[in-house]
Amino acid sequence: MGQKINPLGFRLGTTQSHHSLWFAQPKNYSKGLEEDKKIRDFIKNDVQKNIRISSGIEGIARIEIQKRIDLIQVIIYMGFPKLLIENRPRGIEELQTNLQKEFNCINRKLNIAITRIEKPYGNPNILAEFIAGQLKNRVSCRKAMKKAIELTEQADTKGIQVQIAGRIDGKEIARVEWIREGRVPLQTIRAKIDYCAYTVRTIYGVLGIKIWIFIDEESTKLL
Repeated sequence: MGQKINPLGFRLGTTQSHHSLWFAQPKNYSKGLEEDKKIRDFIKNDVQKNIRISSGIEGIARIEIQKRIDLIQVIIYMGFPKLLIENRPRGIEELQTNLQKEFNCINRKLNIAITRIEKPYGNPNILAEFIAGQLKNRVSCRKAMKKAIELTEQADTKGIQVQIAGRIDGKEIARVEWIREGRVPLQTIRAKIDYCAYTVRTIYGVLGIKIWIFIDEESTKLL
């Protein structure tokens, strides 16, 4: 019987680092974890409301949260940060003010920084948003996956695997479609693999998108 594990959790401490960096006592750990989720959801909803693109891409790759006693540092990694700034001249300041009011950060200062990703389509989250936008526009499943792989090849990745599950193309029976290009060594810990699971709501039901991207492989050092 096959055992499956999240590729990111499998590589923590080797090629993958945590997206939340803070320390808490055991009794306060669950509150801190819940606060992180609320911060990420608030930022994603705010960006989604203020960015309107035909392709439906928000461009958020990941959100890192660093907490201290008197400071909460939020770093947003985006593929297209100009879209947020162009639509809102005071985009970052306004988002920071709204977030501070939402969580009543009286004793702690909240700071938001935006970092641009050099190759946006080499990130699975941005690629999943692109595929979701194609599926909502009733583009064929295979055509959307092939187009996503073409975009990834421009980012100099070594391999990619895309999987879509659900009532694909409006069929009555749910099925799984997947496509792979290049190498995707999931069982190799030193292989740097980026992964995401994304849910898209279409007119014929909910589809699940999973993307694995093989970025690079760390060389082993002999002592």
